[in-house]
Amino acid sequence: MARIWLLVLGLCMYSLSYTSAQQGGTECLKANAKSCGECIQAGPNCGWCTKVDFLQEGEPTSARCDDLAALKSKGCPEDSIQNPRGSKEKLKDNAITNKAKGERMDPANITQIRPQQLRFELRSGEPQTFNLTFRRAEDYPIDLYYLMDLSYSMKDDLENVKSLGTALMTEMEKITSDFRIGFGSFVEKTVMPYISTTPAKLLNPCTTDQNCTSPFSFKNVLNLTSDGRLFNDLVGKQQISGNLDSPEGGFDAIMQVAVCGEQIGWRNVTRLLVFSTDAGFHFAGDGKLGGIVLPNDGKCHMHDNMYTMSHYYDYPSIAHIVQKLSENNIQTIFAVTEDFQPVYKELKNLIPKSAVGTLSSNSSNVIQLIIDSYNSLSSELILENSKLPEGVTINYKSFCKNGVIGTGENGRKCSNISLGDQVQFEISVTAHKCPKKDQTESIKIKPLGFTEEVEILLKFICECDCQQSGTPDSPDCHHGNGTFECGACRCNEGRIGKKCECSTEQVSNEDMDAQCRKENSSEICSNNGDCICGQCVCKKRDNPNEVYSGKFCDCDNFNCDRSNGQICGGNGICKCRVCECFPNFSGSACDCSEDKSTCMASNGQLCNGRGVCECGRCKCTDPKFQGQTCEMCQTCAGVCTEHKECVQCRAFQKGDKQAVCNDECFHFNYTMVDSRDKLPQPGQADALTHCKEKDADDCWFYFTYSVNANSEVHVHVVKDPECPSGPDIIPIVAGVVAGIVLIGLALLLIWKLLMIIHDRREFAKFEKEKMNAKWDAGENPIYKSAVTTVVNPKYEGK
Repeated sequence: MARIWLLVLGLCMYSLSYTSAQQGGTECLKANAKSCGECIQAGPNCGWCTKVDFLQEGEPTSARCDDLAALKSKGCPEDSIQNPRGSKEKLKDNAITNKAKGERMDPANITQIRPQQLRFELRSGEPQTFNLTFRRAEDYPIDLYYLMDLSYSMKDDLENVKSLGTALMTEMEKITSDFRIGFGSFVEKTVMPYISTTPAKLLNPCTTDQNCTSPFSFKNVLNLTSDGRLFNDLVGKQQISGNLDSPEGGFDAIMQVAVCGEQIGWRNVTRLLVFSTDAGFHFAGDGKLGGIVLPNDGKCHMHDNMYTMSHYYDYPSIAHIVQKLSENNIQTIFAVTEDFQPVYKELKNLIPKSAVGTLSSNSSNVIQLIIDSYNSLSSELILENSKLPEGVTINYKSFCKNGVIGTGENGRKCSNISLGDQVQFEISVTAHKCPKKDQTESIKIKPLGFTEEVEILLKFICECDCQQSGTPDSPDCHHGNGTFECGACRCNEGRIGKKCECSTEQVSNEDMDAQCRKENSSEICSNNGDCICGQCVCKKRDNPNEVYSGKFCDCDNFNCDRSNGQICGGNGICKCRVCECFPNFSGSACDCSEDKSTCMASNGQLCNGRGVCECGRCKCTDPKFQGQTCEMCQTCAGVCTEHKECVQCRAFQKGDKQAVCNDECFHFNYTMVDSRDKLPQPGQADALTHCKEKDADDCWFYFTYSVNANSEVHVHVVKDPECPSGPDIIPIVAGVVAGIVLIGLALLLIWKLLMIIHDRREFAKFEKEKMNAKWDAGENPIYKSAVTTVVNPKYEGK
């Protein structure tokens, strides 16, 4: 039985692998690949068979491209299958720096992210995955540039900012020992209608009693420096200016701060830009009001620390600002008043790694605002990547603090990160097609606001190794009309055919069509293909698993006999409309199983010895028997009933067959046993039946009937039958008498109970009639009263 189960399991696995190969090969067949390179780009499971005689007659060259399992099942040796795989290699993987607070290090030598550089070889549809690790370095240097609106409404704010340098230095020392601060200011474009261009207003845009400086667009007052007192001195000399409209030209200033890194003095460290204002902002398109239509070019135009092209270029767009801030790793803190909080919160949603803080009316809380915003920004990590090459996708999965896992867009970021916390990202890169030109590209991934990045060098696998060893102008391709590579001809321009034997001008030649007809047939390629160069190239069907083949496309793999709705019953392969059955199956539809395990009866015999096993089913030789293993007989006596007379006469010398016992009952051997426990049990004999029968004396006798593999019958009989004993008279009589007495007592009790109920009912009836009785109240005619009344006739009442 174990061998039978192994055989069945093997058949199931063979069938399953064949079915999965058919399904997996769908994308490969649909690609209609003409070369090995086209094949491997169709999908990660597609392979190309380089065996020269692999194709059947009528099969196109594209049939060499199929699922790996399908190619093997069609007879392509494993060493003839081209199936290049992608790979990955770490080129630079420096360990993350463990920097103690106060320890001075060159920022270029501090590593917070690993690995730093990789090389991927990508095959279409096959992702390459790596793990990126990030840990914030303690005491990491910070550059902070304070950009302030100096329009007239910010007059009281300027007074508080004048002492910002030293105070902020003191607070930031708690975070980093390497801190630098810079200062810049902005007002508005210096053209109408943003400012007044009258000579007097250009000198002093404020009222006559206020001393204001001339309007300007952006001014870099102080490059980034670690001298807090110098900050206080220079900022203390600044004066308020003025403009006409409410929105300010802050975007011009942000653009110059972002792109003029050398003039500002940015280092490759954490870069913070604090943008302080109490008004809104102009953006791209607003310059038309002043006749400025040229889009902002996103370049540095600083001369003597002043932005000199505000009158020439329009304001930058929000997207342009986002791009430049990201490219230069600048994190922005918008310190704005309560009235403009909604506007700048919407802007924050468009600018990654930015924060909004509420500025008091006189900027007195600016230091706490900067500290809180910096802590908020540094606790969140967001990964971004450079522009992806065409056909390449990237997928992120984050493993953050406290076991939080993010996928999709949330897979790019982690929140609530503290100093020393380490987080990981699982990043997968997948190519879906090969680039049109260069086969090498690169992707850069970096955390927003950080200068460090991971560079991935991409090389695309677009051709097979066998294409490198192809033979140009090969004699195997009809006198050198093509390149013989990967087992097939790749024809030169203007040539077609499997061997490049025809030119495109010869395709519709009548003589060639004749070679594509079967004898006595007018159909070209059996109407299942096209005649190209005198050879049939069979058509493809909508279902790529259904294939025409043969010299005249007269064969197919889908018109074979079916069983249970499946071609070849699912137990074979259809080749040229004939089923080739798997092992242990036969028949035109492979519906006949040669496995006899289903015919095996419980007694270990095939069909209980009453039939033959055909196609996995019992065919009973005796028509009175039926059932899956010929075990049922509606008109037959059971084994026990059939043999009980012979057992009686052999074992006990009695019964109906005692006279003919020697003639009819010597077809079995018997053994006497002492008790029923000594009878053989199931498993001790090949085919065993336990019997219990009555003899002529109404005694029960027990025996077993078994048939071994040699069809020998053996009977085991319990030597002492179980006879019923006679009845015990005394208990029976006592029981009858007791029953009569009990029944009598029960009847008396019932009678007494009925009488009591009857008497109570009669008494209640009497009482009721007594209460309802009515007596006559008339006078008795013979009754005489004892009182006599006499009246004096003369009495007049006086």
